[in-house]
Amino acid sequence: MRGALRAVRAEGPAQVRFWFIALAVGVAAGAAAVLFRLSIIWLQGFVYGAEDIRRIHSFAETLPWWWLVVVPAAGGLVVGLVLDRFTGDGRVRSVADVIEGAALHEGRVERREGLASAAASLITLSTGGSTGREGPVVHIAGLIASWVSDRIRADGITGRDLLGCAVAAAVSASFNAPIAGTIFALEVILRHYAVHAFAPIVIASVAGTVIGRSVFGNVTEFTLTPDTGLDFYVELPAFLILGLVCGLVAVALMQAIFWTDDIASSVCARARVPRWLRPGLSGVALGVMAIQFPHIIGVGYETTTRALTGDLTFAAAVIFCAVKIAAVAITMGGRMGGGVFSPSLMVGALTGLAFGHVAVGLAPEMSGSATLYALAGMGAVAAGVLGAPISTTLIVFELTGDWQTGLAVMVAVSTSTAIASRAVDMSFFITQLERRGIRFAAGPQAYLMSLHTAQSLMRPKDGPRAASEAACLELMAQGVWLPQEATLEDALPMFDREGNAFLPVVRQRKGEAEPDLLGALFHVDALRAYNRALAETAAEEHS
Repeated sequence: MRGALRAVRAEGPAQVRFWFIALAVGVAAGAAAVLFRLSIIWLQGFVYGAEDIRRIHSFAETLPWWWLVVVPAAGGLVVGLVLDRFTGDGRVRSVADVIEGAALHEGRVERREGLASAAASLITLSTGGSTGREGPVVHIAGLIASWVSDRIRADGITGRDLLGCAVAAAVSASFNAPIAGTIFALEVILRHYAVHAFAPIVIASVAGTVIGRSVFGNVTEFTLTPDTGLDFYVELPAFLILGLVCGLVAVALMQAIFWTDDIASSVCARARVPRWLRPGLSGVALGVMAIQFPHIIGVGYETTTRALTGDLTFAAAVIFCAVKIAAVAITMGGRMGGGVFSPSLMVGALTGLAFGHVAVGLAPEMSGSATLYALAGMGAVAAGVLGAPISTTLIVFELTGDWQTGLAVMVAVSTSTAIASRAVDMSFFITQLERRGIRFAAGPQAYLMSLHTAQSLMRPKDGPRAASEAACLELMAQGVWLPQEATLEDALPMFDREGNAFLPVVRQRKGEAEPDLLGALFHVDALRAYNRALAETAAEEHS
């Protein structure tokens, strides 16, 4: 008891101050998410002339065909110019970059590129791009957290906690889902459930929810039909099969995006298409598709609602699902903006409804409503894509307000995640990072090695306890050396292979055949730094 009181007196005031900072970050991130959503509503209504964008798909059917092509093409062209001017690689920053910032950059994300990505995503979602708003909202939250962390000179742990606070608030404000927002920040962004981070993240999440509800009201995103109850436990095996199907669909969605991105990059390189033109060409393709299938425009809440209420036939659900996957792949493979969560909800609801029509048709006396399968499918595909079964299950409940179908959703989500996580590197976001050479799938023991470079850990050649210069030169003559930018991921396997106590660290100048010796990296120093990083990560995750 006395120890607890001493801890409260010593750490309590600082902890309370941090909670107030978390509250402020939550308010700011929630307001940013609301402003982003309102901007989409206004801009989409302006370019399409729709009074209610929640029915944009029905309204688009009345527009001239050429307008459906011009709008996304023009939007893609503007997106390409923005990204080409303000990013070094023409790539939109999203959730994967926030995960990378949390793990490798002390909770910070890129600012200039992040602001450009927010603008690109706003334009994409407002001009017919077939993606979602959660990706840009999460990165905008990361920008706010990074700014605050820099202002208060936060260390890595504090910076990551603030990042989690901002993300939780943004998700909560955007989807009116405070519980899911909290778990999403812990499960997807921070990737741990440390107790010290829980209270400030909850505070920020609640703040974001209050901001969102003050503008949009305390309403759910989707309204279900009243007959979505699970009537018989004997029906649960059907949801197990649904989860397997949804896992395969989630894999198809992710692989379609990656495949399209690779094909588009290869074609653009061979044809020498300017980087800024690529999103515009994708916009043209989307516009042509929208002439026949206007449901691909934007986030897709109208079609998702129709699936959840059973207002689509089996054939329509299958066709809409396939076309939506193609549209999402074209949008993201074409380097336009937006996120993948909302499209996965729509694809999942369509998959679930199609499966429900079959299940109810085969065993009507043992089955409930087909709309229940749509609800479970919505969560199952989204969970497979995000690799986040807990937060996805919760967000489905909060988006629909239906907590009575928990068993069905949980069974489908669990099997879908098990299938999808083995077909890709755990999730869509982690696979994105793996494709960039950032090893997240194997856990901290893999990606922590990229935090330390050979130059940062080496002993300079003229410093104390330096390696013998003659021995270093002899190793260099044998081709055994490390460039100064090499990381422990490069160094440790070389130590194992060569069996040396140290390796020369060199600087290779352009135009010079012989590298310059800077110093030597000792095996013991490399292992010490790696062990320290592992210990610090374990301490943070269990504090």
